[in-house]
Amino acid sequence: MKRSSTVCCCSVMVEIGSLWQEQTVVLFFLRRFGCQVCRWMSAEVSKLEKDLKANGVALIGIGPEETGVKEFMDGGFFKGEIYIDEKKQCYKDLGFKRYNAVNVIPAAMGKKVREIASKASAEGIQGNFSGDLLQSGGMLIVAKGGEKVLLHFVQKSPADNISLEDMTKALGISANVQAGEKPQCNEDVCTR
Repeated sequence: MKRSSTVCCCSVMVEIGSLWQEQTVVLFFLRRFGCQVCRWMSAEVSKLEKDLKANGVALIGIGPEETGVKEFMDGGFFKGEIYIDEKKQCYKDLGFKRYNAVNVIPAAMGKKVREIASKASAEGIQGNFSGDLLQSGGMLIVAKGGEKVLLHFVQKSPADNISLEDMTKALGISANVQAGEKPQCNEDVCTR
């Protein structure tokens, strides 16, 4: 990824490379702020916030547009800082694909998406269809100073996410959190 790619926080443009100059950083790239699955994943990742902070690791969420950011922040789904990549340059640089009109519907209706949406609903997490429905996301964990990428995760479907265990393993830290139980679905019914 280009260190000179920029993201925006509170109307201030920031070079992406500056985010890991002083500390190790977890960059969580959301598909959309209104996405129910993204909101659930944000809440899951946020379970690590205290352990990350205790180990000098910053938790940062990056969204591809401002649409829905206020509702997302007001909902308290994510405990880290929020940045916006309106140009989606970081998304492109990291290989986060864009869906198209042909492949977005099957991807959004897949079993894994239904499983997480069911879990999110059970936890009272709702979503909407505002914003860019075609962007995928992922995660990047970069060591302090930027010399080493500890994890680069690219979603293959809207429901793909990195486990909390894999995150802490990549960071070399321990955490006292338990991941949310994902419901099991067959083609017609989801149960917990």
